[in-house]
Parts: sequence; structure tokens; C-alpha cells
Amino acid sequence: MGGACSTYGERTGAFTVLVVKPEGKRALGRPRRRWEDNIKKDLQEVECGNVDWIKLSQDRDRWRALENAVMKLRVPQNAENFSTS
Repeated sequence: MGGACSTYGERTGAFTVLVVKPEGKRALGRPRRRWEDNIKKDLQEVECGNVDWIKLSQDRDRWRALENAVMKLRVPQNAENFSTS
């Protein structure tokens, strides 16, 4: 693998990834949560963890139903009593 990449020369990205050491430091602490991670967590909470969320998002009605199910878990039923006017 490395031999094939080295024949292209230093101008390719593959050479840079294999040979050059990165500069700077890695951020401390745990990695930041990505948007995709939040979606997968929400799917598990509504017991749809094995669903392909990308295909599900293409169907607007099913995606909206999923959003409503997740919001019902997050927002208390009596939330309107706590709103300020």
C-alpha cells in the first residue's frame, strides 16, 4: 500500500496522510457529540434503534411522526402550565 502511494510523489493527499506528522494538539476531554449521534440516540429512546434513519428521513410524514414521538419524551405533558406570558 505504501509503495503505491509513494510513487505519486509528495503532492498527493495520500502521501501527506502516510508520511507527514500532524501539527497541533488534540482537544482535551471526550469527543464532541455529532448531530448524527443525537439522532441515533433519539431512535434508541423510541425503540427504533435498528431503523436506517437516512432512509426514514426521506419520508417526510414518517420523519415528522418520529420527531413528535421524541418530543413527547423530552417535553413534559404539562409544559404549557410553566410558560411565562
